[in-house]
Amino acid sequence: MTAALLAMISAAVFGIADFLGGFASRRARVMAVVGLSQFAGLLLVAGLLPVLPGAFGAEALVWGMTAGLAGAAGLVLFYWALANGTMSVVAPVTASTSAAVPVVFGLATGERPQPLALAGVAVALVAVVLVSRTAEAPKAGTTARPVVAAFVSGAAFGGFFILLSLAPDNAGMWPLVGARLASLTLIVTLALATHQTLKPGPGSLPFIVGAGVLDMAANVLYLLAVQSGGMISLVAVLSSLYPVGTLLLARYVLGERLGPVQLAGVGFALGAAVLIAAG
Repeated sequence: MTAALLAMISAAVFGIADFLGGFASRRARVMAVVGLSQFAGLLLVAGLLPVLPGAFGAEALVWGMTAGLAGAAGLVLFYWALANGTMSVVAPVTASTSAAVPVVFGLATGERPQPLALAGVAVALVAVVLVSRTAEAPKAGTTARPVVAAFVSGAAFGGFFILLSLAPDNAGMWPLVGARLASLTLIVTLALATHQTLKPGPGSLPFIVGAGVLDMAANVLYLLAVQSGGMISLVAVLSSLYPVGTLLLARYVLGERLGPVQLAGVGFALGAAVLIAAG
């Protein structure tokens, strides 16, 4: 129950972080938002090391760095797919794949959730697809490449959750330090190679910092859920319900309207959380 609660809070915090990141992206270039938010997250996790101590070791850092590279690669592919494909296709493909991959991994490695929890996982996967749908019309000349990129992006995001879970349970927050160092290095290298600025746009810095701090806080909660003995097939899928939070904030803060499909997705997400927690 503790692991499930931590994962659900993680999803809520991820949702707020994504909302702030999306808001910041309207005022600054995407690479600047990603790079600076990653740096803010690194500062947070470094500050948490004395509070949530763990055993420093090469294994923890290596798993974390590998996870960070997977997450950063997934982010780059996701943005490329959004820019070159149709959002109503790319977003749900990425979201559902990122949720499904840890579930498949967990079951393949011997995890056996209760039937009620497994039913919750199935409902959660449906919820992720529904809340990620948009009413955007397909782009003219859309090819299969953005869809393939969306699948790979989702697999990379799912891999991030898996790789973090493979770090030693006594490692504390060191895997997240390794993850953020690796992802930040990759993003800065890409920015320099493509001559993209990391300078924030006017008025965007508070939103960027907020997004980075909350994103890392959500990662911390996820890692604590895993380290407390939570099954990755349950914890990761609960954390993957974060689009619900982003969607609700867009509705009540920005006044964006929710379609019937998205509203159904919110209902499915609530049902999934209840089933998994009860199981």
